Amino acid sequence: MSEIVGRPRRNSIELVGAKAGTAMPAEMRQALNLRGLVPASVEDFTKQEMRAFQQLMSKPSSLEKYEFLANLRCINVNLFFRLVMNHFKEIAPIIYTPTVGEACLNYSHIYPFIYPGHMSVGLFITLGDVDNVDLVIQNYRESMTEHNDPEITVITDGSRILGLGDLGINGMAIPIGKLQLYVAAAGLNPARTLPIVLDFGTNSKKYQNDPLYLGTRQPRPDDETFYNATGKVLSALYRAFPDILVQFEDFSTDHAFGLLHQWRNKALCFNDDIQGTGSVILAGFISAVEQAGIAPTDQRILFVGAGSAGVGVAKQLVEYMMLEYNISEEQAKAMFWFVDSRGMITANRGDTLAAHKVYFARHDNDDTQCTSLEDALEYVKPTALIGLSTIYKAFNENILSRMNELNPHGRPIIFPLSNPESKAECTFEEAMRCTNNRVLFASGTAFPEYTIPETGEVRVPAQGNNMYVFPSIGLGAALCKPSRITDTMIYAVSKALANSLDNKERARGELYPRIERIRDVSARLTAAFITQAVHEGNVRDQHWVHIVEANMPEGVDTKTVSGLFTKRVLGEVKALMWEPASSVEQYMFEAITFENPDEI
Repeated sequence: MSEIVGRPRRNSIELVGAKAGTAMPAEMRQALNLRGLVPASVEDFTKQEMRAFQQLMSKPSSLEKYEFLANLRCINVNLFFRLVMNHFKEIAPIIYTPTVGEACLNYSHIYPFIYPGHMSVGLFITLGDVDNVDLVIQNYRESMTEHNDPEITVITDGSRILGLGDLGINGMAIPIGKLQLYVAAAGLNPARTLPIVLDFGTNSKKYQNDPLYLGTRQPRPDDETFYNATGKVLSALYRAFPDILVQFEDFSTDHAFGLLHQWRNKALCFNDDIQGTGSVILAGFISAVEQAGIAPTDQRILFVGAGSAGVGVAKQLVEYMMLEYNISEEQAKAMFWFVDSRGMITANRGDTLAAHKVYFARHDNDDTQCTSLEDALEYVKPTALIGLSTIYKAFNENILSRMNELNPHGRPIIFPLSNPESKAECTFEEAMRCTNNRVLFASGTAFPEYTIPETGEVRVPAQGNNMYVFPSIGLGAALCKPSRITDTMIYAVSKALANSLDNKERARGELYPRIERIRDVSARLTAAFITQAVHEGNVRDQHWVHIVEANMPEGVDTKTVSGLFTKRVLGEVKALMWEPASSVEQYMFEAITFENPDEI
C-alpha cells in the first residue's frame, strides 16, 4: 500500500497493536519491544468491554459520560462500537439526544479534551475556505486510508440545533453523534462516515463574545452568500465522492427547505429534520390510528409549531392519507391545522406568512382567528395533537385534560416531539394522568416508564426518534446507490417501521418496536427502502435489481408502496452490515488486511 508523501505513518502492525490495547497478543508485544512497558495481562474483548462500561457508569453526569465515550471513540473504535451496540438503550441517549444537546452547548469548551490532538473528527469549513474547498477535501483524503472514500456525510451549519437555537460551530456534535447511530443501528462502516460543519458564523452574541468559542466570530451571511457558498461545498463533495449521500441537518427552517428543494432532484441527499422526522412520526401515527377508535379520514390533526420539522411531518401525513385512502390532496390537507407563535395559521391572519407555512394556511375560517393554543383547541376539536414547538410544557394539564374530554369515543393521540427534554411539550406521566391513561403517546425525547397507581400496570412510552429511520435510509443508499431519494422510498420505510412491531409489542399497544431491536429493525427498513427503489427504477447497482426482481412473489403490485420485502433481500442486507470485531483474532486479521493487504 502506497504511503502518502509528506505524511509519515507508523507501521500497520504497530497501529493495529496499539488499537488492540490490553488485548494485544504477547507475540506482538515482544515484536514491538513492549515487554515490561505495559501490564503483563493479555485480556479478551469481553474484559475490555466490562472495564469500559464500568468506567462509563461511574461518571456522575451525562456530560462526563459523553466525554468518556468521545475519547474512547478516538482511542479504540472497535471497543467503542461494541460498547454502544451491546448497551444501546443506555448509551444512545448519551451519544445523541438528549445528552448531545448539552455537549453542543459546551462543545468549544470541551473539544480539546475529548479528541486526541492528532485526530481529525471531520471537516470545519469557513466562508474563507469555500473557494479552496477542493484543497480542504484533499487534505481530508490524504488523512484517510487509501480506497476509503466516505459513503455518507451529515452536514450542518449549526444555525438551529435541536431546540437550542444558533450554536454555530458547536453544532458539530450533532453530525458526529448522528453518524455514530448510522453505524451502531444500521451497520454503516465507521471509517466511511464524514461529519461536516459549515462554520459560516453565528448570530449568537453569547458565542461571539465567548473567548473560548472555536468558531468564526462574525454574523451569518445573507441568503445569496449562504446558498452560493453551500453550493460550492456540495459541488466539491460530489466531485470528490460521486456516490456520497448528503444528509442535511439542523439548518434554519428557510435554508433547510431551500437546500432540499435545490438539491433533492439532482443529487443523492435528504433532510432528516424534514423527511426523517416525517417518516418516523408517520409510522407511529399509522400504529396509533389503528388503536384510536376513530376512522383515519375522520382524524382532526392540530400541529403546534410550524418549522421545517412540523411542516415536513404534516406533508408526509398528507401524502399517506392520499395514497392509503385514495382521497384528494385537498381532502387530506383539510385534516390539518397549525398553530405558531402568533396563533392558528390562516390565509387572512393579517401577517405575511413564511413560504413553507402557506401550504397549510386555512381558508375556511371565515373571520375566526385563534391567538392561542387554547382557542385553537376549542375551534378545531382535534383528535390528535402534535408538538414540534420547542416550547417547554406547551401542553399543560388543562390542554391535556381538554384533549381527553374532546375525545370520549376514541383515544386521544398526543405526540410531544420537541427535543431535548427541556423543550418537550409535556411528559409521558403528565399525558397519562390527564387522560385517565387513555393517551396514545409518542415523544421526541426519552421518558421513563409510568406505573398506573390503581392497577400497578407498567406502560412504556413510545419515542418517535428519527434513529428508527435515518440509519436505514443511509444504509439503503450506500448499498443500492439510487440516483436520488424519493418521497415514496421514505414512505416505504415508514410502512416497514409500522409493520415491524412484533406480536408482544402489538399486544402491549406500543407504537414503535423496542429500541433493543434497533439493529434488526434497521435491516428490515433497509430492505424495504431498496425494494421500493428497485420498483421505481431508481437503482444504479444492478446486483440489487436482480435480487429484488428474481425473488418477488407472484401477484405483488409494484406500483403500490407497501414497505414489504423478501427474506432474500433482508438476508443480503444483514450480511453486508458492518459489525465490530468480536474477538482479538478477528480484529487483528481484519485490521491488518485492511491496512496492508500485501502483507497477508
